Amino acid sequence: MGRGRDHLASLVLLPVVVVATAVLGWATYRTTLQLEKLRQQSVLEATLGLAGEKADRLDKRIIEQDNVAFALADPSVLTELTERWLPTAPRETPTVRAIVILDDARTVLAFVSRAAGPWAEEETFRRLLVRRMLDDMELGKQPVDELRHLHRDYRGQSYLVSYWQRMSSGHRYVIVAWHDMGRVVKDMFPALFSEASPSRVNVIDEEGRIVFGPPLRTSEFTVGLRFPTTLYGWRLQVSPTKSEELASRVQSRRTLELVMVLLSCAVIVFGVATILLVAERERRISSLKSEFVANVSHELKTPLALIRMFSEMLQSGRAPTEAKRQEYLDIILSESERLSALIENVLDFARVERGRVPYDFALGDVGAAVQRAVSVYRHRAEHEGVELVVEVQGGLPEARIDERAFGLAVINLVDNALKYATGTRVVRVSVGLEGAFAAVRVTDQGPGVLPEDRERIFERFVRGATARLAGKPVRGSGIGLALVKHIALSHGGRAWVEENSARRGSTFVFTVALRGAGVRAQ
Repeated sequence: MGRGRDHLASLVLLPVVVVATAVLGWATYRTTLQLEKLRQQSVLEATLGLAGEKADRLDKRIIEQDNVAFALADPSVLTELTERWLPTAPRETPTVRAIVILDDARTVLAFVSRAAGPWAEEETFRRLLVRRMLDDMELGKQPVDELRHLHRDYRGQSYLVSYWQRMSSGHRYVIVAWHDMGRVVKDMFPALFSEASPSRVNVIDEEGRIVFGPPLRTSEFTVGLRFPTTLYGWRLQVSPTKSEELASRVQSRRTLELVMVLLSCAVIVFGVATILLVAERERRISSLKSEFVANVSHELKTPLALIRMFSEMLQSGRAPTEAKRQEYLDIILSESERLSALIENVLDFARVERGRVPYDFALGDVGAAVQRAVSVYRHRAEHEGVELVVEVQGGLPEARIDERAFGLAVINLVDNALKYATGTRVVRVSVGLEGAFAAVRVTDQGPGVLPEDRERIFERFVRGATARLAGKPVRGSGIGLALVKHIALSHGGRAWVEENSARRGSTFVFTVALRGAGVRAQ
């Protein structure tokens, strides 16, 4: 019932995972579309942040110059303004064209300009300052010592002035710094915006006329931002890239993300299917291991019981004749050999499972090794009425073999022939040359091996169907042929089974590489 429930759970789990993955994929795709909108919004926000950063940098540069001018323009020492400011003006205040100091009555007390030529523009600025700009400054609403800016067009020309009110000796004064817009546009703008591509940044006035930079193609990704403090009458425009190129990238990203979603769903389904298959395989191996333990327990119990029984009979003197006594001793010896072979199989299998099989290769006679291995089972074969025939081809070259492991492979094949091949009268063991290999063949006259079992029976814990169909069920560990295969591979050969076409039975074959052929390291 437990196995059935596990199998049913596996069958139900896979469709559930497939459906869940499909729902997850759809949700992910919908989320991808939403993320695309968020990504476009983030592009706009990043562009806006870039524009804000550039505008702040310009404001900061102008305000730094204003602070220098404010520190130098002291109403208490008006006569020293020219000497204090002009020598450092190109370095400290490069865009400030003139500094003006006025009193409460709007009387110009000091006017210092960097202009070297005619003062026509200075006179024009003086009149504009007194007649119009001071009114636009709203000085009555401004606290003392607070820096303010006025950016406005007068008579078709853009002006930027910075101004403060300052108290000195109980009187209020107005300090004005007039910035040269030509220097701002030609000197400051390129210095501040030079790291950006010319096609990405420009500055426009209130009427949309370009003051600095090339025209920008208007798109949803173009951001315009006023300068916050100083040139607030102008707008800074930033476009991260061409709208067509950005749209193409967005579409490519959407396609890529959709492919990634589908690929992820496929990987999830494949992974779950693989896990279920591995779990089913492990469940089957666990079941086979349980059967293996039961079979080995029975295999150990049978010879031990026989050894104990006949030993007790000999100990109690219940052997009526010397012939019987010898028969009992032969049975004890035979069962001891059978028990020893089984234990050797189990120990070797445990070492194979742990990956610790220290083979001791040395040059040896393959035919002699087969003869010695077969001799172990001669008494049992005679007792069961089976003739063991060994045929060794003459002139076989020596091979690098581990004789103990090699003999164990031969013993396992002979033991299978005696145990499973019901009705066998002759078991033939032959050794011959096949190319660069020595081939050992063990032929019986039993029911044979079903075609579908010929590969599987060499796997661990797997036993063929004929083991249960040949007369009566035959117990076995299910590891003998797996060991034969491993030993053959370790000796540079392989193992397989052949069906006899002319008569009943099977021929089990394993090969080892002869001297000079490569041996696979283990």
